[in-house]
Amino acid sequence: MRYFIKLAYNGTNYHGWQTQPNAVSVQETLEKALSLLLKNKIEIVAAGRTDSGVHAKEMFAHFDFEEAIDSDYWIPKLNSYLPKDIVIYSIFEVNSEAHARFDAIERTYEYHIHSTKDVFINELSWYHFYPLNLEKMNQAAKILLEYTDFECFSKVNTDVFTFNCKIKNAFWQQNENQLVFTITADRFLRNMVRAIVGTMINIGQGKIEPEQLRIIIESKNRSQAGFSAPAHGLYLTQILYPYSTE
Repeated sequence: MRYFIKLAYNGTNYHGWQTQPNAVSVQETLEKALSLLLKNKIEIVAAGRTDSGVHAKEMFAHFDFEEAIDSDYWIPKLNSYLPKDIVIYSIFEVNSEAHARFDAIERTYEYHIHSTKDVFINELSWYHFYPLNLEKMNQAAKILLEYTDFECFSKVNTDVFTFNCKIKNAFWQQNENQLVFTITADRFLRNMVRAIVGTMINIGQGKIEPEQLRIIIESKNRSQAGFSAPAHGLYLTQILYPYSTE
């Protein structure tokens, strides 16, 4: 039987989602917990791979297991065993062909910035104290919706077959000293959101004008775009599927 897991994690102490040699990852930590408690070797496939230090308020993953799983019993047990920065919200059976990564039709990320020094959120938001022009940043955000090829925002030497992404919405919102960038698309390239944010910061600071974003995108050249914003301000916040995940 195939099961979906809905979970969240604070990525501060992890070298991203994906298992890798000589580094602690969310995937490895979760697989070890499931394998130990279910007394079977469990391998999980996630909806996506977050980079080192990136957080997820909502992540889905799937795994196969031969027996029926009582979620009311196993969720508290798993959460008590897992470290404090990973939480399981639900475990539910799905169709045997369901796939956490390939079936996802939409993903949403948020990037969090705070403009006043706050010692309590330093690992969860990027402290950026230079004044930013929110109106110009939102003008640039609208331009993103006009394009589909975002090679200029992709990590170089990546193994993807296409740089096309369909961005559904992108906008900045400010609440006192908190600034949040929200972006939704069918898929994202590696480092894409952080590269977009870095470019938007340059626009907000007046280093480049919003319309110059078109030149950057059409160049398909990563060196033309802005810097990559720090990982700790980035959150995966929502993943949508064509079927219920409640």
